[in-house]
Amino acid sequence: MSDGVVSVSDATREQLSRADEHSAHNYSPLPVVIESGAGSWVKGIDGVDYLDVLAGYSALNFGHAHPTLVRVAREQLGRLTLTSRAFQHDRFASFCEDLSRLCRKDAVLPMNTGAEAVETALKLARKWGYDVKGVPPGRAEVITCAGNFHGRTISIVGFSSDPDAYTGFGPFPAGFASVEYGNANALEAAITENTVAVLLEPIQGEAGVLVPPPGYLAAVRDICTRRGILMIADEIQSGLGRTGDTFACDHENVTPDVYVLGKALGGGLMPVSAVVADWPVMAVIGPGQHGSTFGGNPLACAVGSAVVDLLETGEYQRRSRELGAYLHSMLSQLPPDHVSEVRGRGLWAGVQLAGGMPSARTICERLLARRVLAKDAHEGTIRIAPPLVIERDELTWAVEQLADALAE
Repeated sequence: MSDGVVSVSDATREQLSRADEHSAHNYSPLPVVIESGAGSWVKGIDGVDYLDVLAGYSALNFGHAHPTLVRVAREQLGRLTLTSRAFQHDRFASFCEDLSRLCRKDAVLPMNTGAEAVETALKLARKWGYDVKGVPPGRAEVITCAGNFHGRTISIVGFSSDPDAYTGFGPFPAGFASVEYGNANALEAAITENTVAVLLEPIQGEAGVLVPPPGYLAAVRDICTRRGILMIADEIQSGLGRTGDTFACDHENVTPDVYVLGKALGGGLMPVSAVVADWPVMAVIGPGQHGSTFGGNPLACAVGSAVVDLLETGEYQRRSRELGAYLHSMLSQLPPDHVSEVRGRGLWAGVQLAGGMPSARTICERLLARRVLAKDAHEGTIRIAPPLVIERDELTWAVEQLADALAE
């Protein structure tokens, strides 16, 4: 195999061709077609087993086809899957209670996808700003961070700093300011009398797994408290065990006013997201002011409660801490002429390629040929975020394959 060229089976090539012909070209996936998976491994239609070290951008924290989650989903599939929120169902109260307990908050507003949850949090913050803080109508402002990734809706891409995300999609809604990520002084300087919230990722995933300076999250929490604005933590990728704690904010003993959750909340089985806050914030949303036909459906609630049960054992946070330390120790030994920096926390790493190396996409193609599935984050960073069920020897093997791919 030469740089950028992957050997592709006839069956795989045929499936890729059909997909190209009949689906929008909004992704450029690696040339592999997966047909099944269990734990940290998936099988392609070419009959090859691959180690998945992307885990659906953290949606698969508990691995593929986790037996407990599959059992719960199957049982619920045979009972009830949808009522809409026009009627209550018997799984709803338990899910909201369970997730509130996990987050140490009062109330849950369930949605489906991460982007929907972010939009929900923005609406909640603006409504709170008008009803509670007293911001004049239509003047609410939210501070965001450069390098963010919160989804791809019109309002969200409008405050993105990635040209691929926003070019060609304007005009964008007003009311958003952007400051340097990790700079608490810049954040405080941007606050005005109309600021209602700060929206940030405790670790920026799409930007390349960027961990802010120590003390940054605590400083943001202090600023928000002193200035009377909401701290909204987008823990869609970083939360639910990925970094070695239940939430990435926990590493600095910080509790935001609003959690935005998704991905792993659905156990890798279906889209489940939620906004979680205390009643002084959540109570500003009344009937008819927000909703979703599928948000909080019975199947989602059953799976979401099962995910909370798994997290409350502490097993997955412990695995992420211990195996994450092992992963980072191995990655730090990669040659400096291949890798200039390794960032991350827990079982989450951004491997920054040194100058002169091939693109991250090329390295991921080399890994595919070695039966490892990883993904680039921009041109120079390889993301590694395996399922939290991965074993130590599987991590060892994955890093060995990465070392070989870098040296090719």
